[in-house]
Amino acid sequence: MKLLRRAGASLLLAGVLAVAHPPARAVESDPLPVPTGTPREKAVIAYNEGVALLLDKRYAAAQAKFEAALAQDEKLAEAHNNLAFALRMQGTVNFERSLRHYDRALELKPDLAQAYMYRGVLFTQMGDTARARADHRRLLTLDPDLAAQLDAVIVGRARGYGRAGIAAQFE
Repeated sequence: MKLLRRAGASLLLAGVLAVAHPPARAVESDPLPVPTGTPREKAVIAYNEGVALLLDKRYAAAQAKFEAALAQDEKLAEAHNNLAFALRMQGTVNFERSLRHYDRALELKPDLAQAYMYRGVLFTQMGDTARARADHRRLLTLDPDLAAQLDAVIVGRARGYGRAGIAAQFE
């Protein structure tokens, strides 16, 4: 049952991404394999529940799950990344806190491409094109597809198109 649920969530995520933009490599918000019988088990279970809520756009509920995951394992970079995303999606009042979690995710896992992508979007939303471009440059070496997507967001915002420059799942 868990495998079917995990596969369903992965397929749903793939479908959302395919509609929004061309396919990219694996997404860090995919459910993680649960390491049964380990101290990390509870953290990963909470994380995976948060991913399902994130896919349902239930950002406050997802936030709570990612916070629970981090209470169990503060070094779960993917949970920091998705907590940052959930916070960002709840409004500008959360931008500074969101940035702290993106930064922590990247401190823990410097090659976490999704964190660079979404942090670059956050920088764009904050009007900080220079830092968004720095994340874009880093993404060029990690994931050229995500780099292209971030570039489109930056260019859209820079040209004064407002929110039109940010794809739906990046808002």
